Amino acid sequence: MNRTEEILKKQHAFFAEGSTLNLGVRESALKKLYRAIKRNESVILDALRQDLGKSNMEAFMCEVGLSLTEISHMLKNMKRYASTQWHPTPLTNFHADSLVMKKPYGNVLIMSPWNYPFLLTMEPLIDAVAAGNTVIVKPSAYAPATSAVIDKLISENFDEGYIACITGGRAENQQLLSLKFDKIFFTGSQAVGKEVLKKAAEHLTPVTLELGGKSPCIVDGSANLKLTARRIVFGKFLNCGQTCVAPDYILCESYVKDELVELIKKEIVRQFGRDALSNPSYGKIINEKHFKRLRGLIDEEKVVKGGNCDEKSLKIEPTVMDNVSWDDAVMQEEIFGPVLPVLTFDRIEEVRDIVEAHAHPLALYIFSKDKDNIRYLLKRCRFGGGCVNDVVVHLATPGLPFGGFGESGMGNYHGRYGFETFSHSCGILDKKLWLDLPMRYQPYRKIYDAMLKMFLK
Repeated sequence: MNRTEEILKKQHAFFAEGSTLNLGVRESALKKLYRAIKRNESVILDALRQDLGKSNMEAFMCEVGLSLTEISHMLKNMKRYASTQWHPTPLTNFHADSLVMKKPYGNVLIMSPWNYPFLLTMEPLIDAVAAGNTVIVKPSAYAPATSAVIDKLISENFDEGYIACITGGRAENQQLLSLKFDKIFFTGSQAVGKEVLKKAAEHLTPVTLELGGKSPCIVDGSANLKLTARRIVFGKFLNCGQTCVAPDYILCESYVKDELVELIKKEIVRQFGRDALSNPSYGKIINEKHFKRLRGLIDEEKVVKGGNCDEKSLKIEPTVMDNVSWDDAVMQEEIFGPVLPVLTFDRIEEVRDIVEAHAHPLALYIFSKDKDNIRYLLKRCRFGGGCVNDVVVHLATPGLPFGGFGESGMGNYHGRYGFETFSHSCGILDKKLWLDLPMRYQPYRKIYDAMLKMFLK
């Protein structure tokens, strides 16, 4: 038996003891995690700078701060989320009480990605612990500094029979996926997500998949173009575009496209300076493999802003490509980098047709003052979640579910939705003993038939 199997065996035993069913145990664990994060804040920020070049401001805003907020939310609301819910009972089951109990799945595996390596490990971990599970987390090997910090933070504060961290690469991933868990939560690429789903199917293990896709940013002629440009530039080039819900491309109404592109170019300079490659607050591409892939997506003839790269530092300027078509390489895959293609439309119906003709995106963004256009697109397009007149920031609202649709994932989390993702809703009918209606028992009689039809209609 290897170490991973030993840890899972310990977690089986710990869960069987029933300790995690106690809300006090869950609350204590979350408070301990909160204190550990606060205590190690500077170490976490330093690790994120090493792995992704993130500034302290960006790393706290998008990773550490959101993790702390999720813990605070769960500490405030966990008791309510865990409480038994009472529901009306129909006459067919008179006299009885109908209730729903929230039960933890048990032993959970969380596999997290490299682009937000701290946040996307901590948030599902927080939700899983709040729901009463034991957890093994497997952070990405592509973010080694952050992975090491997570491992240290967990091992120093929790018994591995409750919460454990397994580091490593593909071999460790395969080993974990060969084991039987009660729930798997995976964040990453569609290709790896398919493999996770296949492995989980061997044990009929329920899975939540948080994947990605080409998230469109739709701008119609009524939009406030100056503010639109500012918000798009923020969301697109945050973490150098290595954000699963970053605007992947702009779909702009034709007659305002040139004005929007000029405003975006000015906004890039405003936010990142004239030489973004020397801006210490502008991050880097995760590794050489992804750097080269992104360079291959840039068509220099269509670049209207940026395009310069520094292979030594793995940096790529915020880049805008105009006059792009669906035949271009940049439109054949999720970009996941600081390259922003601009396409156009003439009728709002075209937008719906374009979005629905491609894989369902993780996010969709609409910039418009036209309420009819907004309603039409929100109603007719299928996508994971999104914003009206902003980008990305819907992730920072604990009350909203975050998750994919179709090819961009299955299931969701954050706040109540995270608690429910790691819980089984167990329906219970508590039947009383003082009354027992005879109509359900044989021999059946005509009078019972009439009564049955009266109840079941």
